[in-house]
Amino acid sequence: MATAAAAAAAAAKPAPALSFSTAAAEGDEHAHYNHTDACHHLRWTAKESYEYMYARPWSRVVDFYAELVRTGAGAAGLADLFGKDENGYSLDTNGEDYTAPSENQTSTKSSKDRGGRWERVTFKIVLSYHGGSFDGWQKQPGLNTVQGLVEKHLGQFVDEKKAKQLEARSLPLEGCAVVAGRTDKGVTALQQVCSFYTWRKDVKSSDIKDAINKAAPDKLRPLHVSQVSREFHPNFAAKWRRYLYIFPLDEDVKLISGEEQSAKTVEGPECNIKPQSFDVGKVDKIIRQLEGKSLSYKMFARDTQASRSVGPPTECFMFHSRAAVAKLHTADENCEEGTTRAICIELVANRFLRKMVRVLVATAIREAAAGAEEDALLNLMEATCRRATAPPAPPDGLCLVDVGYEDFNRQRCFIVD
Repeated sequence: MATAAAAAAAAAKPAPALSFSTAAAEGDEHAHYNHTDACHHLRWTAKESYEYMYARPWSRVVDFYAELVRTGAGAAGLADLFGKDENGYSLDTNGEDYTAPSENQTSTKSSKDRGGRWERVTFKIVLSYHGGSFDGWQKQPGLNTVQGLVEKHLGQFVDEKKAKQLEARSLPLEGCAVVAGRTDKGVTALQQVCSFYTWRKDVKSSDIKDAINKAAPDKLRPLHVSQVSREFHPNFAAKWRRYLYIFPLDEDVKLISGEEQSAKTVEGPECNIKPQSFDVGKVDKIIRQLEGKSLSYKMFARDTQASRSVGPPTECFMFHSRAAVAKLHTADENCEEGTTRAICIELVANRFLRKMVRVLVATAIREAAAGAEEDALLNLMEATCRRATAPPAPPDGLCLVDVGYEDFNRQRCFIVD
């Protein structure tokens, strides 16, 4: 009886104002997702959104991130961008003895009294790296990745037993770095967290820091290295992650319609001209609707299965989601300083899916330009095809600010009321 009632309720639930169709009849080889709400004729297509996103002065954002990494400022380097005091956002190195609650409750004696694998020494490493200088975090053959470079320089701290195992398998002498979250090619990190363990007792935190510091000067910087408890895991122990996306607003770029046309007119009875810009305040209102909710972001993920029967779920809890205008102060190759207006979108969640932030940013901007309602992103959660969302925004604007292992504190956010 309850099953029949639930089925009837699901059938009565109004479907979102979205429909899927194939545009092959119109000579288009791509399948498009047709929005049928009131502003569907003003919404950019996937191609138009892609062109608008990439036709920006991204070099200024890339240079801004590069300077933060070079100086080793970490998350505190962003404080000035929002008129905050840097001291309030300095790297917190207290409370390094992380212990998983489950281990605490089931363990009758500390790890110091155990033998075997519990005798190994674990180090927490906080890294800052420039996304444009690497092919992402994950180690891949023939590519210059952050993980590959870090593990190569950690090889000198591998214990003798591990070294013999690697030699027997004809593998290079490298350490193993476990990370809090992988970043894609072009994405910068200011306070990425990874861990490394060894059975050698003579390894010091300063030795590891000096070794990584020589790997790629000005492009990869170890901000802090400390010895932590065996239970610490940079990914599973993390309570939240914070990302910042900087989108330049300069108007000295091509329109989304291309070089020849000054505006794109949509065929149809409306004959409306698609917008060429967006309201920053509208983006903030749209993105705020995600705050304080646990939602499935499968429609905003990429390179992952839309629905899973096994594996981690697609639900994420968004602690904080805000947007604001800021001014970037950068210098070009001739050391000439300039100012660039940009919209900054700050997102803090317990976890993020693959390319989720970039798709959220691009879709929020597209919806704001079309004049959609504030619940536009929430409505898209009910979509059945990922073409309902916009293509991912360029990775150049994305930055992993930091990873939190304590309870989330909104006062440490950059964009607050």
